[in-house]
Amino acid sequence: MPADARDDEVDLLIDAWSRRLPDLDLTPLDVMSRLRRAANRLAKLRAEVFRGAGLAAWEFDVLAALRREEPPHELTPMQLVGATMIGSAAMTHRIDKLVERGLVERRPNPRDGRGVLVRLCPEGSARADAAMTALALREAEELRGLSREDQGTLARLLRVLA
Repeated sequence: MPADARDDEVDLLIDAWSRRLPDLDLTPLDVMSRLRRAANRLAKLRAEVFRGAGLAAWEFDVLAALRREEPPHELTPMQLVGATMIGSAAMTHRIDKLVERGLVERRPNPRDGRGVLVRLCPEGSARADAAMTALALREAEELRGLSREDQGTLARLLRVLA
């Protein structure tokens, strides 16, 4: 297909690099460059949705980890670190900010006298639910061009890469 008939930036990028490096197999860019662009678009979409619920993306990550737990929706800080894949110092800072906003509270851990539990407050629960509802609706809208079968195929393929 001639470059002028394409409307995909990745095709144009690959064409340009193939002229500069004709012996290099650029096939992986067909997938990975599109994944990168889709990830950037998804990050912007999610940030917009979370802002609508009065949250930053990092706030949603912590609140969502707590909300997914059975009542009373609490975890140790280290469990939150594992659930959100960030460092413990960053988690301490995030918990402090969420406590200040009244979205979570710290409680003594009855199973560990030196430890604490982070518990989701009603306002944090309401914001997490609002954000997740808006996110699911918005992402469904983004995927409306793919059939359910295609979405399933894409999810299976991405699972391999993840």
